[in-house]
Amino acid sequence: MKKFLSTVICVICFSYAHSQATTDSTITTSSETQTKIKDKHKIDLSNRSNDHFMLQFGSDTWTGTNDSINPKGFSRFFNFYLMLDKPFKTNPKLSVGLGIGIGSSNMFFSNTYVDLKSTSSKLPFKNVDSIDHFKKFKMTTMYLEAPIELRYSSNPENGGKAIKAALGIKVGTMLKAYTKGKNLVDKNGNTINNFIEKEYNKRFFNSTRLAFTARVGYGIFSLYGAYQINSLLKDAAGPTGIKPYSIGLCISGL
Repeated sequence: MKKFLSTVICVICFSYAHSQATTDSTITTSSETQTKIKDKHKIDLSNRSNDHFMLQFGSDTWTGTNDSINPKGFSRFFNFYLMLDKPFKTNPKLSVGLGIGIGSSNMFFSNTYVDLKSTSSKLPFKNVDSIDHFKKFKMTTMYLEAPIELRYSSNPENGGKAIKAALGIKVGTMLKAYTKGKNLVDKNGNTINNFIEKEYNKRFFNSTRLAFTARVGYGIFSLYGAYQINSLLKDAAGPTGIKPYSIGLCISGL
């Protein structure tokens, strides 16, 4: 009987020891497998490129105009920015973009003369269809701007093959504002000469521009939009409701 009990106890002890070793081995193997899986799916950002430059161009439009302020033709903008991109440690698909660059807008007018040299307190928009006038006339504004974006990339390791989206804001300070008239014609549209006139003056404009921005696209191409929050003109210089908005294309990379 004692021999039998001793044999049973030995068998139980051996079985327990073998089971424990198997369990430890399984846990170790499982842990190693999980580590390998994590390493396999670890995102390598060492050669990451994500929109360190942005080139934007497209159409500009004004809101809040009246009968005397009537832009016509293909008014357009052109922006160029150099950017830093800081990915989130917790989620590399998200990042913050910070940059600096130049933003410009060219608003075209038909049979309208914008008199930047006027001594009036308000910026005059004169209808000139019944007198000699310029066949082509535009007003250009240029800003030094600092854009900030919250960005998303579906493939942070390869931005050229990723769906991208960004929401942001940009603040700018005006560098210059000028008008350019080209090809002087009479009231019947007959050419008088090819005279070109430029006039520079910033006093009618808000020196600061603040705008919301958004873009969405794939790879280096995206649709871009912006809306200026504050008025283009100073409170006493004209309608405060003139707020430009832009729709166009953005090319980004590096």
